[in-house]
Amino acid sequence: MRALLVGSLAAGLIAGTALSAPRSYSVPDPTAELKAPRDGEGGSQGRGFAAAQANCQTCHSVDYIATQPPGRGKAFWDAEVTKMIKVYHAPIDEADGRAISAYLADTY
Repeated sequence: MRALLVGSLAAGLIAGTALSAPRSYSVPDPTAELKAPRDGEGGSQGRGFAAAQANCQTCHSVDYIATQPPGRGKAFWDAEVTKMIKVYHAPIDEADGRAISAYLADTY
């Protein structure tokens, strides 16, 4: 009986190790790019554009942004950027977060 228990435990550990191995998958090529800010490359929108390029695309494609329903407004984008920082631990500082959400609200 003891041998059966030890054998079952060993088999379970081996199976658990196999299931916990890292998985790899291929990600499709992005189909969208961030839109240029409406006021050109300068100003606050230029800062938000640059911050979005530097931060957002490290975790997800621009497709995620581009497929959001249009006209959501600043409150929606503030909440989305806050979620990325607080829930998903995106390493974005507060000033960049404000600039990103302002750029997204104005552009998308």
